[in-house]
Amino acid sequence: MGPRAVPVTGDVWQVGGPGLTAPEDAAVYLIAEGNRAALVDSGSGHATDRLLANVEASGVDATDIGLLLLTHCHFDHTGGARELRQRLGCSVVAHALDAGFIEDGDDEVTAASWYGATLQPCVVDRKLTAPREDIALGGLFFTAIHIPGHSPGSVAYVLDSGGEKVVFAQDVHGPLHPSLLSNQADYQASLQRLINLRADILCEGHFGIFRGGRAIEAFIRRFMTS
Repeated sequence: MGPRAVPVTGDVWQVGGPGLTAPEDAAVYLIAEGNRAALVDSGSGHATDRLLANVEASGVDATDIGLLLLTHCHFDHTGGARELRQRLGCSVVAHALDAGFIEDGDDEVTAASWYGATLQPCVVDRKLTAPREDIALGGLFFTAIHIPGHSPGSVAYVLDSGGEKVVFAQDVHGPLHPSLLSNQADYQASLQRLINLRADILCEGHFGIFRGGRAIEAFIRRFMTS
């Protein structure tokens, strides 16, 4: 498998996930503006060299990655966070309600045990606490939206890319499970919050990329109970 990056917009690529990195990986997205770049999620850490090769294949220097934006604490999204932070010197961002499980290497709440794996503890440099928070890196500007339910600290990141609103909302589909500290009421409210964002592009963790408001809303409504 040679290095490969899948364009989403002019400055967004998918660089990780099944078929791109390891089969255990959720989607990993790269965003770049000038000499500043960010990753959304890290994958499981089973194919970090391949992930970084895919970043380079997009034309972005991996050393330009200054932010690792974690959508939630689960292993398929965070298992590679520690290595990326060590190798790239990037700052790790996650919601405070999930950050402790990442920093402690909690194998149950992060679902690492579901994969027969162990989560390598990773420092979270910025812990989000508000319903909405702005994040800036050079010319890159994100808004973090707290969308609890799948996990207590699930977050969607919103980016304006060439006039299109791109929402990185991993694991919109769930699942919900007691060991993950999932909450059905919070999850349903968060699904409506995602619809209300009126995204042009939705980058999901396992179901791919959705374009256009009608397709995005139809996908999200599949998981709503009323």
